[in-house]
Amino acid sequence: MSGTTGEGRVLTREGWPVTGASVTLLGADGSQVARAVTGGDGSFALLGVPAGAATMLVAAPAHEPRATSVVVPQGAWRIGEVRLRRQGGTDVPPPGIWAVDVAHSTISATAHHLGLSAVHGRFTEFSGVITVPEDVTRASVEVSIDATSIDTGNAMRDEHLRSPDFLDTARYPTLTFRASGVQRGGDGWVLAGDLTLLATTRPVTLQLTYAGSGPDPWGGTRAAFSATTELHRDDFKMNWNQAVGIGVAVFGTTLKVQIDVEAVLQQ
Repeated sequence: MSGTTGEGRVLTREGWPVTGASVTLLGADGSQVARAVTGGDGSFALLGVPAGAATMLVAAPAHEPRATSVVVPQGAWRIGEVRLRRQGGTDVPPPGIWAVDVAHSTISATAHHLGLSAVHGRFTEFSGVITVPEDVTRASVEVSIDATSIDTGNAMRDEHLRSPDFLDTARYPTLTFRASGVQRGGDGWVLAGDLTLLATTRPVTLQLTYAGSGPDPWGGTRAAFSATTELHRDDFKMNWNQAVGIGVAVFGTTLKVQIDVEAVLQQ
């Protein structure tokens, strides 16, 4: 087949591959000159494309289509990444009460071990409600986390984390986070709230990103959010810190928290 081969990938705004997206190239006269469908990693290849001006159309279910004017070169054509926005991907979610879908959400934390490697953990049991009024800046969030569900992939370490040295789950089985009101930030939103851990409540600020909303296969509506923050164990009187001979702490005192939430609009 003569002509140029164009290769690229279709991704979400957050960098996830979009599978099954159609990529169509239209010539200067509006006729179709090439078409491809993305694979599991979002990649595609347009074969036998004539050089010259063209329009590239990219469409995928639950995403807003994108049209781009391109100039096809002679020889190999590196299209690169094409980013699609979710349908409903406005700056704010639709008003309503949203329940966190635990099966498709993650609350995780990372700590340094011996000042070298990172230890990753997550909570597997939690619940949450996000209430979005017409004025999104008055939105509220309530999350309850089962402290005993901590999972770092090592049973002995998990038992230590549940002990009085760390989470003390026998006395304090639940962590809670409550927030009321969000504000615009540099790269998204800022959600300020109160975290209660070990019967100690401290203010916590989350850097929040709204990734959009759209219909699901079961007739519902879902929205996606992600957030990050840093916590300091000393703020919650979690002071255990065995040190090795050179004075390096076994676990660092700073925890980097990553939250990815998929929530379902309640009817």
